[in-house]
Amino acid sequence: MSVEGKRRVITTHVLQTMKDRGERISMLTSYDYSMARILDQAGIDIILVGDSAANVMAGFESTLPITLDDMIYHAASVVRAVKHALVVVDMPFGSYQGDSQRALQSAIRIMKESGADAIKMEGGKEILDSVNRILSAGIPVMGHLGLTPQSIHKFGTYVVRATEEEEADRLVSDAQELEAAGCFSIVLEKIPARLGAEVAHKLQIPVIGIGAGGKVDGQVLVSYDMLGITEAFSPRFLRRYASLGEEMFTAFKSYIQDVKEGNFPNEKEQY
Repeated sequence: MSVEGKRRVITTHVLQTMKDRGERISMLTSYDYSMARILDQAGIDIILVGDSAANVMAGFESTLPITLDDMIYHAASVVRAVKHALVVVDMPFGSYQGDSQRALQSAIRIMKESGADAIKMEGGKEILDSVNRILSAGIPVMGHLGLTPQSIHKFGTYVVRATEEEEADRLVSDAQELEAAGCFSIVLEKIPARLGAEVAHKLQIPVIGIGAGGKVDGQVLVSYDMLGITEAFSPRFLRRYASLGEEMFTAFKSYIQDVKEGNFPNEKEQY
């Protein structure tokens, strides 16, 4: 039986109940009011206001350039549309690493100025001080392990993470420490499916995968990728559910042609 209801039906408690009873959790990204409204009406469980907005909305090659002000703007736009889903906002690069006081201030700004329900942070043991300080203020935190795009310059590549035993063991340990600290959920990105299954089994909290196999508790994709709007990005874990990029291109070409030829507007489209 699916969880349904009115405003902010999906809470962190509901997500935990979903894991406990074996109901899979659906999650997609959104960065604006119009997309978020459609996602919410469709019944998505979690909307992630991802720092991937730096890529798909602003055209940057990585997620690093997006600012806290940018994230708050996108998050507030999404929140205004949402009645059902839990809204989680990425803490952008530079807003929490190495300074737990700054991390708390950043998280408070996101929650107060956007009206979101939770924040998401990339990293394990190295960010525990920031995680603990944010949690102490009563702000829900979602973790993120595996491929962490904000650390791309450290990795130097977007290849699958934790394929070697040492890194896999460290990931499991980090996940357990994030859970012990009080995170309500963890995202695992681009890791072997067997490792994703192991983490989901060992943790009591929901584990959401993106390229982490089918044995985790839920899945997340970037909406622009799964809709076929961003066509250049094609990792193995991505399933395209539409080809909107092609449809939009065709519609724009038709509009341009109609305007050039004087076919738009016609008599019925005038006052």
